[in-house]
Amino acid sequence: MTKGSSSLTPIVKRLQGKVAVITGGASGIGETTARLFARHGAKMTSAITCKEIGSDESISFVHCDVTRELDVQRAVDTAIAKHGKLDTMFKNAGISGNMDPRIQSLGRDDFRKVFDVNVFGGFLGAKHAARVMIPAKRGSILFTSSIVSVCSAEVPHVYTASKHAVVGLTKNLCVELGKYGIRVNCIPPFLVPTPMMRNLLGMMDEKAAQEVVSESANLKEVMLGTEDVAEAAVYLGSDESKYVTGLNLVVDGGYHTTNPTIGNALKNMFS
Repeated sequence: MTKGSSSLTPIVKRLQGKVAVITGGASGIGETTARLFARHGAKMTSAITCKEIGSDESISFVHCDVTRELDVQRAVDTAIAKHGKLDTMFKNAGISGNMDPRIQSLGRDDFRKVFDVNVFGGFLGAKHAARVMIPAKRGSILFTSSIVSVCSAEVPHVYTASKHAVVGLTKNLCVELGKYGIRVNCIPPFLVPTPMMRNLLGMMDEKAAQEVVSESANLKEVMLGTEDVAEAAVYLGSDESKYVTGLNLVVDGGYHTTNPTIGNALKNMFS
């Protein structure tokens, strides 16, 4: 190694010159994605529901309730005002609602709230992204879906229904917007031990949550993290995926391809 050289390989900036809006950027997947986009050279407006966070000069923060059209419009307009264009809209913000999986526990207000955030919020994000992307004849719209969009489990019905709706919205939008050069994709991850997930499980300890996820996972010896979902978003937001649209890019370590029921029954039989 020559004097003054570094052993660290410089990062290839896969999003150099890109501009993105990311909703739900205050923590978890959204925050990690915003940081990774910035590392890859993108400029961002991170749409959050809490007070401003961080100090990265590549990221500007704007208050945004994704169920309010004026808030979503403002987030997009902020990106345009600051950077002159919008390349990627990542509608990541989402909620699970009442975690009781029994249908009798679900009320109209619960159902409406989850669909407002997860589905209507996605619709608004796509609508206002398309407003500026259509004239530009380019762009990438992304949604965070869920593993429950590709396999069934004992989770709240409204959450599952909302995530299937997100996938349907993705596929329909890809047909309409493809003629304008706009790509539309979504990412359904397996359980990611984010602060929201740990809170829902009553596990504020990250290590305990990771153990639960690892025990139920198909792919062992590695742990799914927010950075893995963020890497998928970087790919779908970059020119590397220039001919990829309408895709539900599953990041689950093969979980949805398996059914542990028979294996568990056999273990119980011979234990």
